[in-house]
Amino acid sequence: MEAASVSASSLIRVAGLSGSLRKASYNRGLIRSAIEISKTSINGLQIEYIDISPLPLLNTDLEGEGSFPPAVEAFRQKILEADSILFASPEYNYSFTAPLKNAIDWASRPPNVWADKAAAIVSAGGDFGGGRSQYHLRQVGVYLDLHFINKPEFFLNAFQPPAKFDSDGNLIDEQAKERLKEVLLSLQAFSLKLHRKQ
Repeated sequence: MEAASVSASSLIRVAGLSGSLRKASYNRGLIRSAIEISKTSINGLQIEYIDISPLPLLNTDLEGEGSFPPAVEAFRQKILEADSILFASPEYNYSFTAPLKNAIDWASRPPNVWADKAAAIVSAGGDFGGGRSQYHLRQVGVYLDLHFINKPEFFLNAFQPPAKFDSDGNLIDEQAKERLKEVLLSLQAFSLKLHRKQ
């Protein structure tokens, strides 16, 4: 599948979120690699990494009359402005991470800024490569009115030889990069289809 040349009005803006806060996280590495792929080989797709670490723990006492703490307001605005979402999360206890759940919950507070956006999930980890976290995130997405692409799926066993990441958490496996590119192309196509229907 090749990316078609698109006009400025067809630019798909993607918010990239990592469920891991660790600087050398493999999942942050997937987001960095996705950004690089979008810049070098996919026309019309722009991915911005959105840091969720400044968000306070969800506490509705922090909400004012129609307002949120500054970090939350800024995060919600980034999600609102995005056309679609790229999630990358490791698997913790058969689910996605607490920081990501916290970010999801803040952005779902009325008005829900996730609604009617296309989304994709990628993950890296041991064994199943974070797959169970993806299925749980898909369940949450139903209530949020997120529209996930179904295929291709991307689970990466980060510990199986040959090495998939370097010591800084950067994706170095070329086959994995190609698979990641296919996910991004699918997300782009699905996002454009959703936009045409709206």
